[in-house]
Amino acid sequence: MIPWLPAESIFPPLTAALAVPNGLLAAGGDLSPQRLIAAYAKGIFPWYAPGEPILWWSPDPRMVLFPDEIRIARSLAKTLRHRAYEVRLDTAFDEVVAACASVPREGQNGTWIVAEMQAAYGRLHRLGFAHSVETWIDGELAGGLYGVAVGRAFYGESMFARRTDASKIALAHLGVQLRRLGFGIIDCQMETAHLASLGARPIPRAQFRALLDRLVAVDAAPGAWAAGAVRDVFKA
Repeated sequence: MIPWLPAESIFPPLTAALAVPNGLLAAGGDLSPQRLIAAYAKGIFPWYAPGEPILWWSPDPRMVLFPDEIRIARSLAKTLRHRAYEVRLDTAFDEVVAACASVPREGQNGTWIVAEMQAAYGRLHRLGFAHSVETWIDGELAGGLYGVAVGRAFYGESMFARRTDASKIALAHLGVQLRRLGFGIIDCQMETAHLASLGARPIPRAQFRALLDRLVAVDAAPGAWAAGAVRDVFKA
């Protein structure tokens, strides 16, 4: 039986997570900033469908992407050099989250980024814990991603693209930003072929938690990311 969470921002030990479905740890609770930050610091994240209670997960193995291992294909490298785009940080967070929720995805009927989740991550953004990387083309938001930063660990939540390679452009610049700030890992949560093609790989949950223990402990004050941090990084 999956434990029902109490009012306090505490969770069962990760060893209690189910093997099937992989990583289901607990249900209930809320999406307050305090609980979300406590969850991410322990390698736990919320993921549930409309009409379900809030479900909390910690899969084993864990899909991760190290900032210096982001895979940039030859065609993407050419796009990055030509710079027919603009990358901005934290200027359209709510729009990025809404776009991630609305873009159709193969094999999915609907979205897990329900209105309650959108509001919760908006609160984290205003507190300086959640960030967006945005690709703008011809003055329009063409793609991007968002996630949560705790200490020097970044937890990727979702990405979208309305133009070719727009989300990959954002990911390439996220890697630059995270290396600049000394981040050591991007949590990708679940294993997919798409994430693997970008350089992500699965590691045991115990190894993931050991990395988090070190990275989350770094004293890093939350706050908005400076928009100029990723300009002119990829040059022709």
